Amino acid sequence: MRIIERKTYLETLIRNRDRQIIKVISGVRRCGKSTLLESFMEYLLNAGVSKAQVVYINFEDIEFEDIRDYRKLYDYVTERLSLTQMNYVFLDEIQHVEGFMKAIDSLYIKKNVDLYITGSNAQLLSGEFATLMTGRFIEVKMLPLSFAEYCEAKGVSTGFSSALLQELYRTYLENSSFPYTLQIDEVKKDVLEYLRALYNSILLKDIIFRKRINDALMLESVARFLFNNVGKTLSSTKIAHTMTSFGRKIDQRTVEKYLEALRESQLFYEARRYNVKGKQELATLEKYYAVDIGLRFMLLGGQNLDVGHILENVVYLELLRRDYEVFVGQVDRTEIDFMATRDGITLYIQIAASIRDEDTLARELRPLRAIGDNHPKLILTLDDDPDGNHEGIVTKNALRWLLDC
Repeated sequence: MRIIERKTYLETLIRNRDRQIIKVISGVRRCGKSTLLESFMEYLLNAGVSKAQVVYINFEDIEFEDIRDYRKLYDYVTERLSLTQMNYVFLDEIQHVEGFMKAIDSLYIKKNVDLYITGSNAQLLSGEFATLMTGRFIEVKMLPLSFAEYCEAKGVSTGFSSALLQELYRTYLENSSFPYTLQIDEVKKDVLEYLRALYNSILLKDIIFRKRINDALMLESVARFLFNNVGKTLSSTKIAHTMTSFGRKIDQRTVEKYLEALRESQLFYEARRYNVKGKQELATLEKYYAVDIGLRFMLLGGQNLDVGHILENVVYLELLRRDYEVFVGQVDRTEIDFMATRDGITLYIQIAASIRDEDTLARELRPLRAIGDNHPKLILTLDDDPDGNHEGIVTKNALRWLLDC
């Protein structure tokens, strides 16, 4: 397998090198954070930095299992610092260290320390740490492989035929976007076993243990419900009522607790609603998107498969990769799949498996035409058709859009 250089993430680290600001790399387990650090360390060594200037600790490595409190961490690092050169300190999966904020704060104030930390849990940037570090860190939000990165890993990043592109998209969904699956995807059973182990690890280590959840089966039921309803409008009340009706009695407050935990583990992302004309965020009826569709196939197979909503999930994650803030748009009584904003620019997107049917095309155009502003408007589909234009609303093949980075 070709090693994929996560170029966008790597360029962010290079751009912020030697700045007195903490680089926090966050993301779900096994999305490639450690590999990114390794790529950056290799870049530093090639740029003339000596090995003596680099301190690297992976807290999931048994070699460092005795460093579990902030004092031991601080002592270990400071004993290895050069007094005359810049030191590059990499702390991988820092959430395993109790009170790590104190060590980070002390290392940060040293003029000869350039600090990089990773963590799998969104709590890394919440509460005390975020308050303590306000204005002193940047976050690099990592996701598993994009479709473009996946195609590059397969060695077919240019010159696609439509049939090949469709086949790559199918395997991208079913075999997962987690980087390691590319090494084992010739045997479907191996992929499923890896994804099952990863999923269980996220539930156990990042949610059940840290959030002290007693009913693991109920938590997994809520997770399965979300996987089965990606891209659909939901509320904690609706989830509680639906699950209770199927014999899994749960109250709204517990659902809310589980939803928060699933978001913090970065297994799911929440897209809030936004009133386009009223220019205000709405407090109810969010949508949830999975960090990886391969996990859905592992859990549910082809059960209740909605091609349009699966595509919607993939596009949502791609918008996050491209640094958009993403909302579900509401215009009067109609809904826009995505209202994505970046650098003062807004992009409206509708997602559909196909718009070759005239009634379907009219349905997708309707909310975009109701907006009334001049921001770009786009309909993405799986139709293998040339780009279209309907009075300024562009239609485009979604897979080629995913490759247009």
